[in-house]
Amino acid sequence: MGDGVSSWRREQRGGHCWLIVGLEPQADAVRRCSGCGESASAIHDCTTRRIRDLPVFDDSVELQVPRLRLACVHCGPRLEHLDWLDAHARVTRRLAENVARLCTATSIVHAARWFGLNWKTVNAIDFRHLERTLGPVDLAGVTVIAMDEFAIQKGHRYATVVVEPERKRVLWVGRGRSRAEVRPFFELLGSEGCHRLRAVAMDMNTAYDLEVKQHCPNAEVVYDLFHVVAKYGREVIDRGAGRRGQSAARRQVRSPGGQDVTLAAAAQPRERPSEQAVKLDELLAANGALLTVYLLKDDLKRLWRYRHAGWAKRFWHDWKQRALDSGLEPLKVFVRRLEPYLPGILAHCRWPLGTNLVEGINNKIKVIKRMAYGYRDDAYFFLKIRAAFPGLG
Repeated sequence: MGDGVSSWRREQRGGHCWLIVGLEPQADAVRRCSGCGESASAIHDCTTRRIRDLPVFDDSVELQVPRLRLACVHCGPRLEHLDWLDAHARVTRRLAENVARLCTATSIVHAARWFGLNWKTVNAIDFRHLERTLGPVDLAGVTVIAMDEFAIQKGHRYATVVVEPERKRVLWVGRGRSRAEVRPFFELLGSEGCHRLRAVAMDMNTAYDLEVKQHCPNAEVVYDLFHVVAKYGREVIDRGAGRRGQSAARRQVRSPGGQDVTLAAAAQPRERPSEQAVKLDELLAANGALLTVYLLKDDLKRLWRYRHAGWAKRFWHDWKQRALDSGLEPLKVFVRRLEPYLPGILAHCRWPLGTNLVEGINNKIKVIKRMAYGYRDDAYFFLKIRAAFPGLG
């Protein structure tokens, strides 16, 4: 260590007890330059620094440390290397390690209160710890990825997360969801890594699709079931015949108490009193269009169960014809919009992938944001996401 205890005392600060420990340089200690690591005996100058250490019982500890600048023959004036203290740090390494460990389970604000530190100090400690422990992401051997977006702030501001499904680890996080904003990932992957990719699972985001096709000529785009069905719900059920049909059904089917019954309530009659329960088939029978769109929605999900592209394509043509024969204009529009994406849907037969893992990661990201009440620094936030999903060994 190179320093010994010369004095100590206790004092009160703001109603809290502090243990003040003074250190002094040991004359016979071997001192090493923090630049080159070589020993140096000549001292250029000395200043006293106040350094926080781990508390002793209920007492906060402050070390008064003489920081020597050595006259190194190789580097010139440089700080003395101390194993327990980083250069220019105001806390000891062991305190920093405990702060970083607490930050894995709580917010930096709560960690700062616990140790009696400024939140900016805790933020810097945790940031350096994450950078040091995570290091650059290892992209060697990655052949399959999944991409998805998540809301980073209010006002339709998004970020993109890239995941390796096999190892369940986050490879990259970046603000935005446009082609230019996701391009840095493919640049990080490099030409060899891009040619090594075989499949990319995603939603029907045109920017992701075009960027993958430009950089990864050997990769197949695989569209996810969840997002296609969600698109069906928005464009067919919410905006089209489904909502109108449900509205009409409300006027025709009422509970014994005279109250309107929604589809969701009818589907779960056990949650309603027995005298007010209405069967689901009564509500569906009230409107044929509503029955059609819900049945076709359930049938569409079967497309992702096939493992042979020929059978899947045959099923698609059958489903498409039934949708067109329904006479419902929202369904016809949906079919025309979905058909160009058919190759990516059929690719699921060869690559049974989905963004369900990414959706789970997105839910954990929301928890991370709530714990911190939001993040001001994207770099720190994205490191926290990577740390939460380091992947399987």
